Amino acid sequence: MTDDRKIGHYDGPAGGWDALKSSWHALREQHVVLKGSNTLLRANQDRGFDCPGCAWPDRNAHSTFEFCENGVKAVANEATSKRVTREFFAEHSVTWLSEQDGQFLEAQGRLTEPMAYDPDSDRYVPIAWDDAFAKIAAALNVLTSPDEAIFYTSGRTSNEAAFLYQLFVREYGTNNLPDCSNMCHEPSGVAMIEQIGSGKGSVLLDDFEHAEAIFVFGQNPGTNHPRMLGELRNAAKRGCRIVAFNPLRERGLERFADPKSPADMLGDGVRLASHYFQPRIGGDLAVLTGIAKVVVEHDAVDRSFVETHTSGYDAFADSVRAASWDAIERESGLGRAQIEQAAQVYIDSDATIFCWGMGITQHHRSVATIQMLVNVLLLRGNIGKPGAGPCPVRGHSNVQGDRTMGIYEKPSDDFLDKLGAAFDFTPPREHGFDTIDAIEAMRDGRGKVFFAMGGNFAAATPDTDLTVRALRNCALTVHVSTKLNRSHLVHGRDALILPCLGRTEIDLQAGGPQAVTVEDSMSMVHLSVGMNPPASEHLLSEPAIVARLAAATLSHSRTPWLHLVAQYDRIRDKIAEVVDGFENFNVNVRAAGGFHLHHPNRERVFPTADGRAQLYVHPLALAPVGAALAASSSPLDETTESSRLKPLLQLMTVRSHDQYNTTVYGLNDRYRGVHGYRRVCLISRSDLDRLGFAPGNHVDIISVWDDGNGAIQERTARDFLLVEYDIPPGCLASYFPETNALVPLGSHAERARTPASKSIPVKLRKAETRSA
Repeated sequence: MTDDRKIGHYDGPAGGWDALKSSWHALREQHVVLKGSNTLLRANQDRGFDCPGCAWPDRNAHSTFEFCENGVKAVANEATSKRVTREFFAEHSVTWLSEQDGQFLEAQGRLTEPMAYDPDSDRYVPIAWDDAFAKIAAALNVLTSPDEAIFYTSGRTSNEAAFLYQLFVREYGTNNLPDCSNMCHEPSGVAMIEQIGSGKGSVLLDDFEHAEAIFVFGQNPGTNHPRMLGELRNAAKRGCRIVAFNPLRERGLERFADPKSPADMLGDGVRLASHYFQPRIGGDLAVLTGIAKVVVEHDAVDRSFVETHTSGYDAFADSVRAASWDAIERESGLGRAQIEQAAQVYIDSDATIFCWGMGITQHHRSVATIQMLVNVLLLRGNIGKPGAGPCPVRGHSNVQGDRTMGIYEKPSDDFLDKLGAAFDFTPPREHGFDTIDAIEAMRDGRGKVFFAMGGNFAAATPDTDLTVRALRNCALTVHVSTKLNRSHLVHGRDALILPCLGRTEIDLQAGGPQAVTVEDSMSMVHLSVGMNPPASEHLLSEPAIVARLAAATLSHSRTPWLHLVAQYDRIRDKIAEVVDGFENFNVNVRAAGGFHLHHPNRERVFPTADGRAQLYVHPLALAPVGAALAASSSPLDETTESSRLKPLLQLMTVRSHDQYNTTVYGLNDRYRGVHGYRRVCLISRSDLDRLGFAPGNHVDIISVWDDGNGAIQERTARDFLLVEYDIPPGCLASYFPETNALVPLGSHAERARTPASKSIPVKLRKAETRSA
């Protein structure tokens, strides 16, 4: 083991000196200490650029720089001085590149010109932009049906690019618009649209100043949304109680030292969570059932609100009264006294915010769990008043905005009517493919062209081996990207890489320098203006790529594509015609800080069928996979060949601290004490003892599931280092995308079809082979 590979324990606060040192290292590693530092001063500022990282909102458009370690990494990696040129591709075959890890690919730098795959040399070779667009247009126009093409979208795509993109796709003739929302917060939208009439959170940053309690479920803000720590810190300092529910003990929920605070930096920071509970993986529905039971049985319900604004209370109250504490404790992994303690914090608070992340959404019963979150909020009238409401914390910087712009495989008739009227065409009405549908279609030969507007599809999706086969089954794969990634190497028979401008770069069109817009997690829409020269003179903006592709493909389109893209104000004028809430878009977005999209729930208006918020009954039940396994005389029987496997556990996939989504910046996970490793598996001391393993042992992780026909299937991810960690017995955690292969395509959230990456039944065995 080399000096830079070690497993230890982190005792410091989140943030602090270590965050500053890590940020300095990121700037030095990309050779942009001066350029990167100057760029960061314009991040999330009025007339500056929106951070290309997470979707957490900006506190004040006129404030000084708001430090965020992972924001520094995102900006440094985009502003890097490193370049991936035609000489790089000439030197390295796709086969060789495929053998390198994700960190290596990311570290090579910015893409510089369009590239096409040459099968004879197994290399990417340069191609002119016009030739690239002609190649894509030809592939699209020979398809038997537009539904044989798939158009994926990453959450970093701007509103302007997303709007043009969905318009192009629908003029082409399909609603096949899967996006990264399908893999993360789709359950939040499904649950809340049905329940309260909106799929977006109702809170604003100002509400964090008025909340008396903030509950954080299934979220690790220290790594995934570091700027959120500042809001939690301020809330904690004024006496707000912060209640965390997370199977893992996460340092970013315990204590935070703001690098801009001398007192924090000289001391040990500020304690965040006043109460920290560690339910078992998937136990949140039972936790919330227990909290609701206490609220109802202690007559702590806001009767006036419930009677005026909700439907379904009597059935809901009966269901939680009937829930037994034995079942609640068994399913949650917490004791009754712990749940009652959390419930008392909730009852004592007159204004409560519930935040949640993918630790809630990536389960089989995630929609039910989110509706139970909202049920509990409704019981005490915690929607539509200062300091209260639901707060789904979304990931990528414009993932919410992309959906607002129409990136959705199931668009509403109202949206399509307005789109068709604004552009004089008849949009397709049949619903398109979500992400899982898209993979299945490519696998089966029904999806023949795959076009990705950003992202890293091959690494972000479940069932890695199947997804790889599906992509390779395509006639053409196309990726619009800023950096080299795994998906460029998992290609169809023909393949193109189209390099685009980054968020930090000057976007110069025929009408002059342009600004794009984004929408954050709290429905604030604001401008983003790049400041750095483009990494290459050959880069195009995402809106320009869409416009030129549409012009090349749609010979009968009435849309003036090149006219629109010459001046983005023209795109925004068309958005104002089509998308509700964007009236007078160009004027409103130029106000300092932008504007807030109206949210009816803030006025206690619930646009549901009966005009009321719905209280839904969701009984506790064994998860489908677990139920199938429990009832099966399967290869898990100890008398079979699989008896050398250890008993069934629940695995959840997580990010490391040196990672954002599928982008791996480094091999350290500082807050969890992991340095120099990616293939690790976090496990409790009690499970190590029970299973006969020791910290430092290497194991294979084997997922186990029912294929729906009564047969038990297995998949294996090989050679993971066991790391002792504070996690409940029976629970494991490991990084994605390394463990995505363990998630079968059919294992997903009920009704939302988000991969159940936080609910993977697995067994462990001693590693049969060791990785290089």
